[in-house]
Amino acid sequence: MQRLYDFLRRHPTWVDSFWAVVLLGITGASLTSVGGSRESTHGSPAVALPIAVLLCLAVALRRRMPEKMLLLVAAMGGVQLITDVEVMPADFAMLVIIYTVAADGARWASRFSLTGGLAAGTLAQIRWPEAETSALGVVLIAVFQTVPFALAWVLGDSIRTRRAYLAQLEERAARLEKEREAQSKVAVAAERARIARELHDVVAHNVSVMVVQADGAAYVMDAAPDQARKALETISGTGRQALAEMRRLLGVLRTGEHQESGEYVPQPDVEQLDDLIAQCRTSGLPVDFKVEGTPRPLPSGVELTAYRIVQEALTNTRKHGGPNTGASVRLVYFDDGLGLLVEDDGKGAPHELYEEGGADGQGHGLIGMRERVGMVGGTLDAGPRPGGGFRISALLPLKPAH
Repeated sequence: MQRLYDFLRRHPTWVDSFWAVVLLGITGASLTSVGGSRESTHGSPAVALPIAVLLCLAVALRRRMPEKMLLLVAAMGGVQLITDVEVMPADFAMLVIIYTVAADGARWASRFSLTGGLAAGTLAQIRWPEAETSALGVVLIAVFQTVPFALAWVLGDSIRTRRAYLAQLEERAARLEKEREAQSKVAVAAERARIARELHDVVAHNVSVMVVQADGAAYVMDAAPDQARKALETISGTGRQALAEMRRLLGVLRTGEHQESGEYVPQPDVEQLDDLIAQCRTSGLPVDFKVEGTPRPLPSGVELTAYRIVQEALTNTRKHGGPNTGASVRLVYFDDGLGLLVEDDGKGAPHELYEEGGADGQGHGLIGMRERVGMVGGTLDAGPRPGGGFRISALLPLKPAH
């Protein structure tokens, strides 16, 4: 049964042709039954039969050429009125064509079919009035004959509206699917950018510590073997820490790796600033660290941002501050946010590293800082400090800015 239904859907003209043949057979039987009496009162069967054939042809081709078949049916209706061929079964094609044009035809054809259908009943009563019927009866009969044409048009127009609604739903679903795909691509790009920032912070900080320690170990290798050994131990610990963080970050890019290696290491927070600063002091950078206000739990995004800003600032101090440079870190808890102030008394970074936020491509660390601060709705100010050195000031709100 399903195969038959699919076949009929694929060949609608064959289905329409079948019903057209059935309608022509019924009309031919009707014309034959009245015989010669129809010629004297309702027109000659020789004239009625070609009209019936053309009306049935319109039924067969209604879905291929709805507008043309509408004009053909209208013309046959006019010929019936002129040649006095009274209503016959083939006139059912008028209802079919009105429905078809209202559902699938052009708008002008739909309006034309509605006008013709509403006028058909009245024209038939004027051309072939019922004998011994009052004027009111003629009007009622005309109205009754008009109702099927109006219903056929309303049904067809309803089908058109429903198809348009379904097409709109399908178009909206396709658009939403494309938007979801676009959002997924944006999310992937954002995640990759986040991983790139994390890798930059991890590599820049830890490698700079290792370079400083390696230079120090080479310098005191002969004079102070204990200090050299301690520097090498620091290099080893820093390298392991860097590898662990890089493995965690790169694991995000590998599907299912977390299932093999266990849970990821938690993201750094402000409580780990003590360890970070102790590591800097061990590498030879004196850092004065103070906390003002009442410490309290903060959103994870704010804590990670604060940690990375301090890490990047101290890394830049080691890179660009020069020898005998000291740094200070201030962490201030406000009622509605967290303040950071990182300063050093070195020679300061080259001007191009902070001009326009490092937009020239050389100050990637400052660009990453600004991106991180912008993600949490905060503000960042970076530049030379009066009297020498470099200053980085950031304010991180506890709620993102609207």
